[in-house]
Amino acid sequence: MRANEIRRRWQAGQACVNGWLAIPNSFSAELMAHAGWDSITVDMQHGVVDYQAAVTMLQAISTTATPPLVRVPWIEPGVIMKCLDAGAMGIICPMVNNADDAKKFVGACKYAPVGYRSVGPVRAAVYAGADYIANANDEILAIAMIETTEAMANLDAILSTPGLDGIYIGPNDLALSMGETPTIDPTIPKVVAEIERIIDAANAKGIPAGIHCGEPAYAAKMIKRGAKLATIASDGRLLAAAASAAVQACKGEAAAPAASGSSY
Repeated sequence: MRANEIRRRWQAGQACVNGWLAIPNSFSAELMAHAGWDSITVDMQHGVVDYQAAVTMLQAISTTATPPLVRVPWIEPGVIMKCLDAGAMGIICPMVNNADDAKKFVGACKYAPVGYRSVGPVRAAVYAGADYIANANDEILAIAMIETTEAMANLDAILSTPGLDGIYIGPNDLALSMGETPTIDPTIPKVVAEIERIIDAANAKGIPAGIHCGEPAYAAKMIKRGAKLATIASDGRLLAAAASAAVQACKGEAAAPAASGSSY
């Protein structure tokens, strides 16, 4: 089976700089995949990507060695399994708030006896190899999002879930659940403290922690702080920022502010 290079980097103690795809288009996915990211994620939660578009995007990413992840909309086993069958090398799942959520999520990602994933890797076997079924449990990544105060209260139990391969911090939802204003790269001390607590707890358990960032400098800061996967904005935000900067530079005007407060 094709090796999951995210897992290899983590095993070597290295972090991944992760690209993010919110635009439902195979060509933009292909361009992003060729940009040098260590990994790349198709966003089916807040991106405007449906399953059919996601399949073509995974095919486009396959023109490179970049390992693809998919963020699914929810802990819905059918969607998780279909994304894995389509060739995702891992799943990022939102709103994992307790041990039961984590167990249900991991189970959907793993074949028996570890989990309850149904067998039928229609594209995954083409993409990853004919021995996919025998090796998928060792290569596929189950990454749970930690993004609420409930999840923080249950953090140790979530991190102790057998088969969980990583966690991913959603700073906007985390701040909102704490009664704070969501910001792309948090600076509010109590939000930053919780983010650092998540990273430290994950590292103590040997579970890699990821986080969504808005700017490269913040992503580098999070990696230095101990994160093992740092996402920088998204294809949509990067496109909007570059387009705005080009127009404003031509007009001799100051760069326009971001069109959205979202990091996606």
